[in-house]
Amino acid sequence: MSPGARAVLGAVTTTTVSVLPVFLTAGLAVQISAELGFDPAGLGLVVALFFGVSALASLPCGWLVERYGSGPTSRLAVLGAALVMAAVALFARSYPALVAILLGSAWCNVLGQLAANLTLARYVPAHRLGLSFGVKQAAIPAATLLAGAAVPAVALTLGWRWAFVMGAGLALAALLVAPRDTVGRAPTPANPGERATGALSVIGVAAGLAAASSSALGIFLVASAVDQGIDPAAAGLTLTLGSVVGLTLRLLHGWAADRRSGGHVAVVTGSLVLGAGGLALLAVPGTPALVIGTVLGFGLGWAWPGLLQFAVVRLNPSAPAAATSIVQVGVYGGGFAGPAAFGFLAAHASFPTAWLAGAATMLVAAVLMGLGRRMLVAHQASRSASAIAS
Repeated sequence: MSPGARAVLGAVTTTTVSVLPVFLTAGLAVQISAELGFDPAGLGLVVALFFGVSALASLPCGWLVERYGSGPTSRLAVLGAALVMAAVALFARSYPALVAILLGSAWCNVLGQLAANLTLARYVPAHRLGLSFGVKQAAIPAATLLAGAAVPAVALTLGWRWAFVMGAGLALAALLVAPRDTVGRAPTPANPGERATGALSVIGVAAGLAAASSSALGIFLVASAVDQGIDPAAAGLTLTLGSVVGLTLRLLHGWAADRRSGGHVAVVTGSLVLGAGGLALLAVPGTPALVIGTVLGFGLGWAWPGLLQFAVVRLNPSAPAAATSIVQVGVYGGGFAGPAAFGFLAAHASFPTAWLAGAATMLVAAVLMGLGRRMLVAHQASRSASAIAS
């Protein structure tokens, strides 16, 4: 296996396993809540706290990954995720215990994501970097796919705790293919002017709003469908369908990015506009609207992170983990606020109201993403002018 292929495999497995605990919890929410006794607001709270801790850990973890390399931090993230899933299966006997255990996995998610970014930036050829980020980000819907499939395959037969036991075993197996190289050289000092921190901050806010809306797909889709009268097994399979569509579109985004000279952020903006339509459809009762809304939501509204991270890495190749950590603060911040707000609206109003609010939020995110793109274009023009003048 070539170094580039080995890097992609390691990045995908690390990303999938490190985010699996929280999405497994969301996919099995109906079964877990029946035993531990919490409503959609409770589910939103635990996921919100998970991403809130992730937001706080993002910048420090970016420094750690740049300092110690992708190999050690990847293995640490994978091992931590395995321990967390085993702990959920054995010790989550109450809602507070579930919250406490899942919060312990937030740092695994951050380390895994940023270590995977560094692995790809350092070891994948430039002409395949876009596709590699698409493959890596496809690991997120892959984790959702596993969670959705676990409903009819495990939770409704053996029980939801066994799904976490199997997840822990999967994580331990992933250690065999986790990245083992340690970058082996000091990172090139980054010029703060190259990082376009102002533009990245605006894009980070836009990504946060988009994540606040789209994160509800993997977390509340099953519970929302069941609330509207859909069979739990069918709801789980719909989540699986959305995960497959999201996985495919993330791959296509990466493949197309390697064939464009630019315009990546503009593609993200367009995806958010169309994805908002998918979220709005989820407010409409009935199986057709559920399926079409899921396809549009996962395929467009939640297929952009790999493309966005690729654009950020291309902007700042000397410190990719540190640069992407700026945008990830926004993404995790959205993951913190979004599920809590969605769960509150679902519990005190209705699921349709929550989906419509998510659609409106995603449209605002598209506007800000377009503004961030204009700031990036202006920044690049300024740098070009300075280079010519010197």
